[in-house]
Amino acid sequence: MENNNLKSLIRLRMGSGDAHYGGNLVDGARMLQLFGDVATELLIMNDGDEGLFVAYDNVEFKAPVHAGDYIEAVGEIVSTGNSSRKMVFEARKVIIPRTDISASAADVLEEPIVVCRASGTCVVPKNCQRKGK
Repeated sequence: MENNNLKSLIRLRMGSGDAHYGGNLVDGARMLQLFGDVATELLIMNDGDEGLFVAYDNVEFKAPVHAGDYIEAVGEIVSTGNSSRKMVFEARKVIIPRTDISASAADVLEEPIVVCRASGTCVVPKNCQRKGK
């Protein structure tokens, strides 16, 4: 299995619609949704096809995410098989709201806070692989 070194990054703000629990806490599943989007981009870059996410083999929630936080989700293909693509992901909080100062104040964090890490496997059926042949 080879290491492709393909990477993807998306950054977005968690809105009030993402908050699922008291205190504007965002459901951890939202991070997995972001990882799914990153995985899709990686598969398109690698194979020219969206492929399918088969399984996560590890997920670690490291810190809470709240509405108003900016999250950066990154992923990388770390190995490839005939149709499988092993990936690793990390989500980091990079901007936080500062409602203690004013309703629209926010700070860019000097050091991003890792909120979730995961690894998993995606597949692209051979007949759907358009690149790298």
